[in-house]
Amino acid sequence: MGKAVRVVTRWAVAALLVWFPAFGQTQPPRPEFEVASIRPSGPQPPEQLGVGVHIDGAQVTLNYMTLRDYIGMAYELKNYQISGPEWVPSTRFDIAAKVPAGAGRNQIRPMLRALLEDRFQMKTHRENREFAVYALVVAKGGLKMKESPLDPETGDSTGPADPLRGGGINVTAQGGRGGVSVNYGRGASINFANDKFEGRKLSMRIFTEWLGRFMDRPVVDMTDLQGTYDISLEFTPEDYRAMMIRSAMAAGVVLPPQAMTWLQGASGESLFAAVQTLGLKLDSRKAPLEVLVVDKIERMPTEN
Repeated sequence: MGKAVRVVTRWAVAALLVWFPAFGQTQPPRPEFEVASIRPSGPQPPEQLGVGVHIDGAQVTLNYMTLRDYIGMAYELKNYQISGPEWVPSTRFDIAAKVPAGAGRNQIRPMLRALLEDRFQMKTHRENREFAVYALVVAKGGLKMKESPLDPETGDSTGPADPLRGGGINVTAQGGRGGVSVNYGRGASINFANDKFEGRKLSMRIFTEWLGRFMDRPVVDMTDLQGTYDISLEFTPEDYRAMMIRSAMAAGVVLPPQAMTWLQGASGESLFAAVQTLGLKLDSRKAPLEVLVVDKIERMPTEN
């Protein structure tokens, strides 16, 4: 069990992808950062790994993310929707950039796309592929969880702030032998440790993304639930370890050969049963999903 936890702490960096919300505002032709620095991420101790997304005024800082993380953030895609070279999920970079004066936060994604295209010489195309998925739906007996209590300061139950609407952003994830924790801000958080999943002020979008990290196939939100929820789930030790291993694999972590044997004692039943205690259900289906195919990308960016 100790080896499994040490190996999979690196997957915490992928957690931030569930935070960056989608947006679809009209944008000017090919916006670009005023300046941007890209450097390979330095080593971090396996006992306590950290990743950060920080937006303060015009300054944007992204730490210890893989190229796949950046592609997913730039194009609003999940990991399974990105197809490219095998090293893309494990090559990590730090980015420090400045947004031009007068530019809105709705332009950060296209700026990041332009940065990837220019500095990594990235070329892509999109196509549809059919996936076996789990559809997260409300069970026949109805929802059994309640919306998060109202924030006494804001008067609402919303979780993470929209990074495209004013105010500073400081989202961090930490992983170590004891598990993984993510602080999204505004009272929203996740802690995954000791055979438990504890979430506060989670939207179904964030919760579904996390479930997908633990499963053998993508999870698609079909609940139509718009609120945020406090969620607590418990698992068997065998399923918890298997979930850690699958999430590490999804994050591009290279696992030792014996890791696959650790999956054999897990049935996954405690995860499905835990979801049902919320009045939800994971339903096996097939669905066409859009995929971004990376046709060309350099391992290292051009000079800053």
